[in-house]
Amino acid sequence: MLQIRPFQSSDAPVLRRTFFNAIRTINIRDYTQAQVRAWAPDKVDEADWSARLTSINPFVAVLDGEVVGYSDLQDDGYIDHFFCHADYQGKGIGKALMNRIFDSATERNITRLYSHVSITAKPFFEHFGFVVVKPQTVTIRGEALNNFVMENRSIK
Repeated sequence: MLQIRPFQSSDAPVLRRTFFNAIRTINIRDYTQAQVRAWAPDKVDEADWSARLTSINPFVAVLDGEVVGYSDLQDDGYIDHFFCHADYQGKGIGKALMNRIFDSATERNITRLYSHVSITAKPFFEHFGFVVVKPQTVTIRGEALNNFVMENRSIK
């Protein structure tokens, strides 16, 4: 059974692996090897990673005791991280996380959601009513990556 629960500090290492594997396995379809290596480097400072996750306070998707994805919603409506385990793509994990974001937005009276969405995730976000505000290029560790600023103003 799928459960969406709050982040716990002990989740940090498994969320790092989820992030890393999703980018290296799924996003490689739309980005070069150099780009995904810059986006998800082989080595990170674990304390910095843990502090980053604590600061965004994500929702964590757990299926049968295994962490299979995570996402967050900041007070201004920004979705910073949205990643599903590479082995669980297309199995409803992303849908459950997005529905949790929508529920949280409603609870918190957030009327506009927005994110910087990868080429790979753009169709998924569009499916949930997000529209492209503008394409953009960001530089991560010296590599230029194209993505999209997308928003959803249909939150009730």
